[in-house]
Amino acid sequence: MNRRIERVQELIREELSDMIMNDLRDPRLEGLISLTRVEVSMDLSNARVYVSVMSETTDPQDAVKALQAASGYLHKELVHRLDMRKVPFLNFRLDTSIAEGAAVLTHIEEARRTDDSRPGE
Repeated sequence: MNRRIERVQELIREELSDMIMNDLRDPRLEGLISLTRVEVSMDLSNARVYVSVMSETTDPQDAVKALQAASGYLHKELVHRLDMRKVPFLNFRLDTSIAEGAAVLTHIEEARRTDDSRPGE
């Protein structure tokens, strides 16, 4: 991947993070919402935005639907914020890697506790 695309991806991730945190007022966006990565097509026409949602009250799929519903607004705001001729259209996807990693760590800790509680081994 070329350096320009990587810079665009990082710039979009930073700006979207700021807009989601400060501008969007949707009750489905409660809890910790983290943009884990952005993948921009080589022609800069589309961007996949991977989102991790950590919340006890909000369903992660609902949060992604809320972001997808706001994608037109977010795209328009990116056009104003970024100094680019072409700003990609946004497609939000759920990234479960953080939650899966947390579950693996929990299982490891449980196994460690079980192993430590065995006498004489």
